[in-house]
Amino acid sequence: MISTAQCGTARAVPAILTKGDYSELKEVGGLVQAVAWVKDGGAEYAHVRFEGTRLTATGLAIGADPEPYRLEYDLATGDDYVTRRLRVTTAGAGWRRSLDLVRHDGGSWSCTAQAEGALGGPLPGPEPGELDELGEPGEPGELRGLKGALDCDLGMSPLTNTMPVLRHRLLDGGGPVELTMAWVSVPHLRVDLSVQRYAPLGANVLHFEADGSFTADITFASDAFVADYPGVARRL
Repeated sequence: MISTAQCGTARAVPAILTKGDYSELKEVGGLVQAVAWVKDGGAEYAHVRFEGTRLTATGLAIGADPEPYRLEYDLATGDDYVTRRLRVTTAGAGWRRSLDLVRHDGGSWSCTAQAEGALGGPLPGPEPGELDELGEPGEPGELRGLKGALDCDLGMSPLTNTMPVLRHRLLDGGGPVELTMAWVSVPHLRVDLSVQRYAPLGANVLHFEADGSFTADITFASDAFVADYPGVARRL
């Protein structure tokens, strides 16, 4: 069975790389880095391009909770590392999930989600009506509860911690900051509102809090990629 949900209005969105299209990732006009992390029960690789204050990334991860899965994503930001689009797919034995999450000019969000096969737990995209109830009325189909959020946060991915750290210069004396995020669970790809806080502790360590219930002291390398995220990932 295939389930498709249109959880956003159709609009023009920026072009980003398709999975595996590394021919377009050239150093000309920007800085390209390859980053890898090992995780408890998995690993992640990201090919990242910086150009000015914009970031584009293509990544691949594997995990085993709640069951073995493969994850692929494409991420693009606008200026100041503000999310423009996140496309992500997950797949396991007999199932596949996909999500296309877009932040539009003006700060509104929309998404398209698809589910195939049997995977226990929530379907991809937002809980029906959940995000709408959190925000002001807007256009039909918009994720109104996310309006004003600047970042996506892909669950279990250290990469998406880099955008707010760079934008707010948290390794250079900025912060503390409190942020509203579009959090995407993995592997189900459920979209939820998440309130997060970063507070510098010195020596490239940031105290991180999410939704008042999760905390961690994350160490970053000088290039603003996560070096050590206790319980989540360690850079190779």
